[in-house]
Order: sequence, then structure tokens, then C-alpha cells
Amino acid sequence: MARRAVEQELSRERILEAARHLFITKGYRAISMRSIGQHLGYSHGSLYYHFKEKAELFYAIVVEDFNHLGHLLLQAMVRPVRDDVSKVEHIMMEFIRFGLENPYQYEIMFMIRDEELLSYCRTEQGRCFELFASIIRQYMNEENCTEEDIQRVPRTLFLAMHGFISYYIQDRLTFVEIESSALSHVKVLCRNLGQ
Repeated sequence: MARRAVEQELSRERILEAARHLFITKGYRAISMRSIGQHLGYSHGSLYYHFKEKAELFYAIVVEDFNHLGHLLLQAMVRPVRDDVSKVEHIMMEFIRFGLENPYQYEIMFMIRDEELLSYCRTEQGRCFELFASIIRQYMNEENCTEEDIQRVPRTLFLAMHGFISYYIQDRLTFVEIESSALSHVKVLCRNLGQ
């Protein structure tokens, strides 16, 4: 009975939150299931109720973060935009906002260099890009863009947003601090790409 009470108290969400923090601050390789359990004040055995191994826990974090970003992009599609911003610009700004407001998650999602961990991220990165590309292509179709542009422009925009985030994320600037620069960047991209 005591074990069941511990398992109920130690929720999957609490484990994910603690593990995300530890992976970001100490690095994936420096963290063990035991150290995550200690951080939470539980034995490492109680973590195995939710996750079989550290890699599974890491992948759950990656999936959760990509799902959150995907949800934000889909919300941006239906949210009204300001008069001076196109729908494509608005969606790009939401992507940049996510990256700068969630720098640690963004780093895990898109900037991880560890080959073992990268394999966990690549599938989700691809899904994220495909969602972004499908949204952008929908708006490009409405604007009667050429088929060649419809195929190429989403990747160019995606990589340009990632470059912007990657540049500013290292200085830990907030989205609010560089929102005007982000909007200028997005507007130049869209103008030069016919969006």
C-alpha cells in the first residue's frame, strides 16, 4: 500500500519536469535514474514504475516538448493576427517566441549534439518541420505561389527561424527583448520570398 501511495504522489509530470531540468543543467550523460530520484526525494526504483530506462524518459521529454510546440503552431493558425502581420509572419513569430521563451527545451529539441540523443530527436524534428511546412504551404497555395516555391520556401523559412533563435538563445535574451528584431527578420524573409 505504501508503494502505491508513493507511485501516485510521484507523477509522470513531476519526473519529466525534474529530469528536463537535470538534463539541461548537468547534461544527459551526467544524470542517472538514481540522481533524478534523489532530486525528487524518492528512490530510483519508484521512477521505473513510469519509465523503463533513462533513454525512454529522455524521449518522453522530447515528445512532450515537440507536441507543445505543435499545439502552439496550430493555435497560431486560428488566432487573429495584427493588421501589420501576415498569417505566415504570425506563425513564424510564434515559433521564435517558443524558442526564446523555452531556451532549454529548444536546445534539447533542436541543438543537441550527442549522437545517441540526436537519434531520439530526429523523428520529432522531422514531424515538427512537416507540420510547419504544411501550414506554410496551405497559405502559399491560397496565394497561388509556384509549385517550386511551395516545396522550397517552408524549409528556407524554418532554417532561417532556427538560425535566428540559435543566435539569440546563447545570450539568454527573452522574446520581449528582441521581438522587434524578430519581426524585422521575419518580414524581410517573407518579403524576399514572396510571402
